[in-house]
Amino acid sequence: MLHINDLTFRYGGRVLLDRATVHISAGQKVGLVGRNGSGTSTLFKLIVGELHTDGGDIVVRPRSRLGRVAQEAPEGETSLVDCVLAADTERAALLVEAETAEDPHRIGEIHERLVAIDAHSAPARAATILSGLGFGADAQARPVSSFSGGWRMRVALAAALFAQPELLLLDEPTNHLDLEATLWLQAYLATYPGTLVVISHDRELLNEVANRIVHLDGGKLVAYGGNYDNFERTRREKMELASKAASKQLEQRKKIQSFIDRFRAKATKAAQAQSRIKMLERMGPVVSVIEERSISFDFPDPEQLAPPIIAIEGGIAGYGDTEVLRNVELRIDMDDRIALLGANGNGKSTLAKILSGRLELLSGSYRKPSKLKVGYFAQHQTEELRLERTAFEHMAELMKNAAPSKVRAQLGRFGFEQERADVKVANLSGGEKARLLFALMSRDAPHLMILDEPTNHLDIDAREALVAALNAYDGAVVLISHDPHLIELTADRLWLVHNGAVRAFDGDLAAYRKLLLEQARDSRRGDRGDGKGDAASRREGRRAAAEARAQLAPLRHAVAKAEKTLASLHKKQTDLRTTLEDPTLYQRSPTIVSELQRQLGEAARAVELAEADWLKAQDALEAAEALSA
Repeated sequence: MLHINDLTFRYGGRVLLDRATVHISAGQKVGLVGRNGSGTSTLFKLIVGELHTDGGDIVVRPRSRLGRVAQEAPEGETSLVDCVLAADTERAALLVEAETAEDPHRIGEIHERLVAIDAHSAPARAATILSGLGFGADAQARPVSSFSGGWRMRVALAAALFAQPELLLLDEPTNHLDLEATLWLQAYLATYPGTLVVISHDRELLNEVANRIVHLDGGKLVAYGGNYDNFERTRREKMELASKAASKQLEQRKKIQSFIDRFRAKATKAAQAQSRIKMLERMGPVVSVIEERSISFDFPDPEQLAPPIIAIEGGIAGYGDTEVLRNVELRIDMDDRIALLGANGNGKSTLAKILSGRLELLSGSYRKPSKLKVGYFAQHQTEELRLERTAFEHMAELMKNAAPSKVRAQLGRFGFEQERADVKVANLSGGEKARLLFALMSRDAPHLMILDEPTNHLDIDAREALVAALNAYDGAVVLISHDPHLIELTADRLWLVHNGAVRAFDGDLAAYRKLLLEQARDSRRGDRGDGKGDAASRREGRRAAAEARAQLAPLRHAVAKAEKTLASLHKKQTDLRTTLEDPTLYQRSPTIVSELQRQLGEAARAVELAEADWLKAQDALEAAEALSA
């Protein structure tokens, strides 16, 4: 389907692709991954012809339709459904021609082709895709121009999916979606009938959809079978083997060089010394094993406050005379990790603004300690950064009385070393701007952090670093995210914001997915005109399912907590092993090596205990699920 052969491309004097080669077969679902700035989006532009190569070629199977999401959001007074239907240009052209054709033979051909492409079901397919991406029946009939830019980009995505090209290219398709639409998109792409290449930093999407991963690394395209987890495991094993080979080669070179240095001047050993010099030359340089610099996040721990740090009773939230949330009853403690569920437009951001103090309740009681400090992160804040100033200048302005060393220390917590801290914001990547916002937001060690879509510009490694940092942080976290992986590894509690209410959701994300599927099925049945009896039966079924989730919730929470503990300990083990495998470590003090080895032993013992706790919790959950089945 797609052949990339010896592709070379330079941008601004930098080589992004260096004789890169990969072949993608028809029907494959490929995840294209790489660090921010590695050139994945550039590769898409080369494939569609927006950029021209410096060498090599790109070949798409002849007569295959290639599709991607439009770069510009659609506009105009066309309804959403009609906008999506227009993406199938063949169907649209045939329908126009059918209105004017007079030749009976041609009319027959047109209608035969319309039947072949299943044209009669197109409106229903378009409506299904729009519904999955969050547009209800009323919204689908509204003009495109009545929606914001983010929602219109969803329409552009719907159009690309509806067209069903033989080769579909998607670049970060979940960036403008909420969690509900993201979960729907995962399921849709998993059964996509054509060939799919998707650039994504969403680990779960790559695990659920991709059956092959292509890694853009050092200008080369390296293919791996399986999903993202398999790619990560295989690549780690390859790097470990290469590291051991490099260490062995380095040790051999040291021994040979030692012999040469010792005996080169002795006449009786000169021949042997010369022989070893040639041996070194044949060995070549030490195999280089370079792992890209890891991204760090390190939130400062706040001082402890007595619970609750926020309590709301009888709260009504909204804007002017418009009520968005009613009868809000909640409390937040220092150790809470809460994720907000619910489709966009239900009030999640309104609740976040209430909790952060950026919006006052219309009525009701809002209590908090006088010392409470809240950090608020939102992606749109990147627009508030001043492009002509550096990260250091932004931070110094907020830390007015702090010494420059303390300002740089806070930036260093989020991966801004000396040189990057002095780069103008205009020259920072999207991920670096996001990390700067984290640094600015957490400078005062907040007791509560509210994170609204924190991962939009972070690559997978940075997201993993964020997970680890949130789990190590001692304050409370309220999270709004379309990233299921982030929610599952950081949130202990789920709150559903829906129909003007905020309530605890007794279940995990798997239960929430199941609920969304049930609601989608109910909606489709309703569209077919099911009677009241069926509606009552469905309500009774949902009530029973809710009771079952409530009974299982404590056990699910115990399993989730044990899994997070295990993940943190496994990461600590991996970091310690990586450090101990560094040959330069052994040139330092033996005390440092002994201490690291001691820590590795303690980590191994902690993993054993944590695994036992996890197995116990998992057994209890499985037994309870079997009883309730």
